[in-house]
Amino acid sequence: MKNILVAVDFKDSSQKLISIAEELALKFSAKLWLLHIAAPEPEYIGYQVGPQYVRNNRAAELRSEHRILVKHVQALKEKHIAAQSLLIEGGTVKKIKEESDRLGIDLVVVGHHKHGMFYKAFVGCTDSEVVNCSDVPVLIVPLID
Repeated sequence: MKNILVAVDFKDSSQKLISIAEELALKFSAKLWLLHIAAPEPEYIGYQVGPQYVRNNRAAELRSEHRILVKHVQALKEKHIAAQSLLIEGGTVKKIKEESDRLGIDLVVVGHHKHGMFYKAFVGCTDSEVVNCSDVPVLIVPLID
């Protein structure tokens, strides 16, 4: 196992996910890829870009998310763990699959948040969708928000 992809969502529980992946990386001398998938804004999906202030706010949000990823990677590197960050816009499950294939990932680590029946019915369950579409093993870590 040489490449581990960790999907982080920047909730407080993300640190638990990174810590577990960190242990695996140390044991297997693997590289960690921290992946955050930012949902695309509706204005970016259609043809209209929207007012400038909307684009400025979105750019500031993405820069902030990128800084958080960089801090996590720096902390890992200080522990002598090879790590790199990725910030991508798009659909979560689709992007995890695409990046796993592109990077030659050996293990995907995702968190599981407990949600009710209505949430799952309308939003879905990312962790089970990743398992269903993945060609590599997926480690699902239970997280408490």
